[in-house]
Amino acid sequence: MKEYQEIIDRAFIASENAYVPYSNYQVGACVVTKDNKYFIGANVENASYGLTNCAERNAIFQAYSNGYRQDDIEAIAIVSKGKTLATPCGACRQVLVELLNQHTPIVLSNKAIEKVTNIEELLPMSFTKEDLE
Repeated sequence: MKEYQEIIDRAFIASENAYVPYSNYQVGACVVTKDNKYFIGANVENASYGLTNCAERNAIFQAYSNGYRQDDIEAIAIVSKGKTLATPCGACRQVLVELLNQHTPIVLSNKAIEKVTNIEELLPMSFTKEDLE
């Protein structure tokens, strides 16, 4: 995973900023663009659980807020220190299916295990804007 080490490291640093008073489960994410810009995110919980925002949505929303779009994104890392890999929740998968290209690498790590996947593998037969046409 040497190829993705920089975004993995940045995502773990971002996870230290997570606000997780309920789950105590820190997640970090890092998006890297093709012009080598980095956007980080950490999960931020809320007592009204539905208002919680996940690390990967925070990171990708930052990239989009800075004018980047799916063709500009090189990869995203999503990390935690849990016993298993932190994979995106359903809401995040739906966001990522629209904001990433199908084959953009999604790098998952918990320090012991690392896996590279993509949104097509994580959310097969997804509902997209093409379904609305």
